[in-house]
Amino acid sequence: MSISRRTFIAAATASTLLPGRLAAQADRFASAAARARSLDQLHSLIVLQNGDIQIEERLRGPALDTPANIKSVSKTIVATLTGIAIDKRVIDSVNSTIVDIAPDLLPRSADPRTADITVEDLITLRAGLERTSGPNYGPWVSSSNWVANALARPLVADPGTQMLYSTGSTHILGALLARASGDSLLTLARNWLGTPLGIDIPAWTRDPQGFYLGGNEMALSPRAMARFGDMIRQRGVWNGTRVLSKAWIDQSLTAVTRSPWSGLGYGYGWFIGRASGHNYALARGYGGQIITVVPDLALTIAITSDPTRPARSGGYFGDLQRLIETDIIANAT
Repeated sequence: MSISRRTFIAAATASTLLPGRLAAQADRFASAAARARSLDQLHSLIVLQNGDIQIEERLRGPALDTPANIKSVSKTIVATLTGIAIDKRVIDSVNSTIVDIAPDLLPRSADPRTADITVEDLITLRAGLERTSGPNYGPWVSSSNWVANALARPLVADPGTQMLYSTGSTHILGALLARASGDSLLTLARNWLGTPLGIDIPAWTRDPQGFYLGGNEMALSPRAMARFGDMIRQRGVWNGTRVLSKAWIDQSLTAVTRSPWSGLGYGYGWFIGRASGHNYALARGYGGQIITVVPDLALTIAITSDPTRPARSGGYFGDLQRLIETDIIANAT
């Protein structure tokens, strides 16, 4: 069951009438509502089951229909756009290489092996290139050419082997999508996701060459995040329209590597976990921006948080995992 326009309007009206109140629509999610109230970084929480709203509330921060910075949840959006590009034959397959798609993007100083990095290596964060995230992020975005800077970095692992969390890898992927399609990443996001889902996707940061940043700084409203997640939960269909192939989603939600920090698996832009006997997929952004889907429970969860404060696995992100695993997934049956 998809979320109807009427359901969204009714929820928006209820939110207006009861500002600041977090009310679980089902008693089984009362503990989720209580935990959410206790987390001072949390801005909003939406829980859907079978497309029906169980919890939908803004505690603080932007309104539920106002776009908010989703940070590295952007990586999951770029991964999804890659799947649509392959569905549309804009890119041949996940085995296509950088040199196949846009050889002119490769700087002369790049390791020769960089040319053979595949779309799958980039989408699973296994490019092998030195990371641009963490302490390297500031110098990277201060460079004059973000794509060339990322590609000129040394290979610190063989491509396709080790997960190295790096926004640079997803930015390269976004540039490849733009080159292959002839459209900007913003245009692709609006045409391939914004239009079929009926969601607003504002323009965001661009690099010095005009490529939209792949992997950070996109903005979606909490309700748009929930709508995107519920499309994934419904295996690529929204209101009767196929947005993305089932085969891509099945592959996306299958772990091919593992995060060395959280211990979660990682597929095509999604972290993969398991709780109470159920697999779940999670898109994660700095500060605690999260979209979670639990297909066999028909659950979709969207969380926004203060984007200026960290959310480490042993800290606030751990709190959010407990909210998701213990208070929502465990009580969803």
